[in-house]
Amino acid sequence: QLQASGGGLVQAGGSLTLSCAASGTILSIADMGWFRQFPGSQRDLVAEITSGGVATVSDSVKGRFTISRDNNAKNTVYLQMNSLKAEDTSVYYCRLRSAFRNYWGQGTLVTVSS
Repeated sequence: QLQASGGGLVQAGGSLTLSCAASGTILSIADMGWFRQFPGSQRDLVAEITSGGVATVSDSVKGRFTISRDNNAKNTVYLQMNSLKAEDTSVYYCRLRSAFRNYWGQGTLVTVSS
């Protein structure tokens, strides 16, 4: 029910925008966010935004990444990634958290070449 897109190959210093759209009826959405997972590690929060529009961004990407929601389609979130670094290379996962359960997207690969 979550479709993530926008990953790809970009040079260091470049930009990418990830999108995540939820389909179907999902009740009591608390927040949507992006995580990334490096090989052999757990998924770490990159950024999340509440249903009320309050955004949180991890220190590792603060000032470079911005999370936003589509005001016309509130079950869609974007992650604008600027000034990308080689260490941002990872699989990025979208998560929707509701009052009842969490939903995960399929992951989209972001590769930053140095």
